[in-house]
Amino acid sequence: MKETYDLIKKDRQIWKFCAYGFLRDLKFFEPFLIIFLMQSGLNLFQIGLLYSIRETMSFIFEVPSGIFADNYGKKRELTWCFSFYIMSFILFFFGINFWMFALAMAFFGLGEAFRSGTHKAMIYSYLEQKGWFGQKNFVYGRTRSFSMIGSAVSSLLSIVFLFRIEALKTLFLISVIPYIAEITLILSYPDSLDEIKRTKFSVREFFTISVSEFKRVMKDSAIMKTITSSSVFDAIFGSIKDYIQPIMAGLLTAYAFKSVIDLDEKMTLNISLALVYTAIYIISAVASRNVYRLNKKRTSSLLMKSTMIILGVTCFIIAASVKLDLVIMVVISFFFLFVLKNLRRPIFVDVIGDLMQKDQRATVLSVENQMTGIFTIVLAPLFGYIADNFSFSVLFVFIGVSVFLISLFVKVPETVK
Repeated sequence: MKETYDLIKKDRQIWKFCAYGFLRDLKFFEPFLIIFLMQSGLNLFQIGLLYSIRETMSFIFEVPSGIFADNYGKKRELTWCFSFYIMSFILFFFGINFWMFALAMAFFGLGEAFRSGTHKAMIYSYLEQKGWFGQKNFVYGRTRSFSMIGSAVSSLLSIVFLFRIEALKTLFLISVIPYIAEITLILSYPDSLDEIKRTKFSVREFFTISVSEFKRVMKDSAIMKTITSSSVFDAIFGSIKDYIQPIMAGLLTAYAFKSVIDLDEKMTLNISLALVYTAIYIISAVASRNVYRLNKKRTSSLLMKSTMIILGVTCFIIAASVKLDLVIMVVISFFFLFVLKNLRRPIFVDVIGDLMQKDQRATVLSVENQMTGIFTIVLAPLFGYIADNFSFSVLFVFIGVSVFLISLFVKVPETVK
C-alpha cells in the first residue's frame, strides 16, 4: 500500500489535478465577498437573493452540463466553465448596483454548473486507468488539500494586494489571471480523460439522453440517499459560511495590528478576515489530506451521519457565542465548520464512487450539486431574512434545530462501506 501511495505522490497527472485545485481556489475576493457587497449598498436580504440567483442558474444547467460532459467531452466543458467564471469576475469589478451583481452571480452559477462533478469524474477515470481506484479517498483528499492551500495563499496575497489597491473590487480583476492559467492547464490533460461518446451534437438527442440518464439516477435509492445527505449538508454550510463574515466584522477588533501598524478601521478588518481565512484553509488542507486515515477506522456511512449532528451542535455554539460576544469561540467555531466540510467531502466522494456506474459519474455528481442548489435557493434568502429581522443568534439556533430534524429523515444507507 505504501508503494502505491508513493507512486501516486510522484505521478505527473496527479500533480496536475492538484495544480487544478490550487489555481481554482485563487479567488482573492473570497474573504471579503459579503463585506464588499454590503459596502456596495446591499442589505443581507438582497445578498441572499444574489446567492439564490447563482444557485438557480446552477440548478438549471447542472444536470445538462454533467450529461454533456459524459457524452461530448469533459475538457471542453471545463474550458467553458472557467470562461464563465472570468466573465463573472469582470462583471463584479464593473458592478455598481444590484442588477449588475445579479448578472455576475448568474455567470458564476453557470461556472459552478459546468465545473461541478466533471473534474472528479476525470480523476475517477484516471485512477481506473492506473489501477488506483481503491485509493480514490487518498487521492481526492490530497487534491482537495491543494485547493485549501490555494485558498490560504489567496487569502495571504489578498492582504498584500489590499496595501497596493484602493478598492476591494480590484481583487475580482486580479482573480482572472489564475483562471486563465487554469484553462491552459486543462487543455494539457490527456485526451483519454475526455471519454467522448458522441462527436456530433444534436439538441433532440441530447434532450433524450438527459431524460434517460436523469431517470436512471433517480431510480437508484442508494445513490439518492447518499447524495441527498451530502446536498443537505453542503446547502446549509454554503448558506451560512459567508454570513459569519459580518459577524466577525462586528466582533474582531484586532488591536494587536493597531498597536504595531497605523491602520484605519477598514484595513484592519480586511487584514483580520484574511488572516482568519488563511489559518482556516491551512488547517482544512491538513484535515483533507489525512481524512483517509479516519475512514479506515469508521465506516463512511457512520462518518456522514456523525458530521451532520456535529454541524447542528456547532450552530448552537455559534449562536451562544454571538449572543455573549465571545469572539474567540465564534472564530474557533468558524474554523471547525470549514474543517468539518473538508473532512466530509472526501468521504462522500469515496462512498458515491463505489455506487455509481462509470458512464454516469459526471451526471450523478451534477444531480448532487443540483439538489444542493435547490436547498440553497430556499435557504440563502431565508437565512438572510432571519438575520436582518431578528439576529444572528436566532439564525444559528434556527439552523441548529433544523439540522437535528433533518438528520432524523436523511440517512446514508447502512450498506455503504
